[in-house]
Amino acid sequence: MHADIEQILEDRIEAQGDLSGRTVTLLPDPEPAPRLYPIVSVDDHLIEPPDLFDGRMPAAYQHAAPRVVDEPDGSQAWHFEDRVFRNIGLNAVAGRPVSESTDEPRRFDEMRPGCWKIGERVRDMDLNGIDASVTFPSQLTGFGGQRFAQARDLDLGLATMRAWNSWHLDAWAGPSGGRIIPCQIPWLADADVAAAEIRANAELGFRAVTFPELPDRLGLPSIHSGYWHPFLAACEETETVICLHVGSASTLLGGGPESSPLTVNTLFAINSMVATTDWLFSPVALSFPAIKILMAESGISWLAALIDRLNFLERFQMRQDPWRSGDVRPIDVLRRNFWFSAVDDQVGFRVIDAIGTDRVMVESDYPHADSTWPHTQEVVRRQIESLTEADRRRVTSENALSLFRWAL
Repeated sequence: MHADIEQILEDRIEAQGDLSGRTVTLLPDPEPAPRLYPIVSVDDHLIEPPDLFDGRMPAAYQHAAPRVVDEPDGSQAWHFEDRVFRNIGLNAVAGRPVSESTDEPRRFDEMRPGCWKIGERVRDMDLNGIDASVTFPSQLTGFGGQRFAQARDLDLGLATMRAWNSWHLDAWAGPSGGRIIPCQIPWLADADVAAAEIRANAELGFRAVTFPELPDRLGLPSIHSGYWHPFLAACEETETVICLHVGSASTLLGGGPESSPLTVNTLFAINSMVATTDWLFSPVALSFPAIKILMAESGISWLAALIDRLNFLERFQMRQDPWRSGDVRPIDVLRRNFWFSAVDDQVGFRVIDAIGTDRVMVESDYPHADSTWPHTQEVVRRQIESLTEADRRRVTSENALSLFRWAL
């Protein structure tokens, strides 16, 4: 059974009820973390600011751009066409007490400014000891950027997508002084247009694109269909990293209808295993052998089990599978085309040799409830202390800098 992320978020907002009497606590700044390693976080999130679309839309569409509206109950929400997105912060609770970590922010003043102001974000990165960051979008766009391609007016949706990417490069990554690695949202309504956008954005400096990990769950063609080949070819040609964030297809594995909400959270890493396996046995990496795929917020402990299973299938069943291409095995593709990220994965780092230290990176997942901010340096230190010094450098920064062709 799959849980609908949008419904989960809507239920959280409903459970909070009216804003009267609501307590929101923003804690004082923490002390700066000791700098143990240079760290590149390959999974953080930005919260789109209210002025994102100001002056960035074509004149004919400026009036129809997404906008933040003050609601009668005192909350704020994004309005776009006939849709209202009440979860403006998407669990942006960093810097609030743990007791409030499940209370979704209903207004921008209920979030740390680092969630949506780039100067404050860089300051929060400094407090946490993060040297560079890949930041994914939030509720307005969806993790995979699907919202604008679902617009009733697709010309408006395309203009809105381009405005978002323009803002990300000019007003988010640009002023960061090299601290933000530019990651675009794709155009999911037309693979040929998506390919053209990838090539144009690569020229502008984008290094990555977020993409739904299982697009068929959004009613889009699957990665097995061949539909996405123009887009994939453009990503391979420009070395644009395809980032598959868990949950970007708006669904997560869950239990039965009466199971605990914790079931979804407990099974979180299994979603990465499902998506990785689906991409692995698709024609993608065989058709585009130089393609780069990052499984974001994936965790790594499950990789040992997946590799065990691949080895088992290689011995007993794989010879009958038409997927095979010459001497290339699924496990070879896994180690050639995929990278993985860990936020707090004690077991995973004990079995890291299963995939190799050149395939693993770290993240802080700021500003979500499971973020390690402001203690990422210490959390990472505990996880990697059994590695050699060379492997520690790979995991904390060198792998990410190489993958995204970036320099600190």
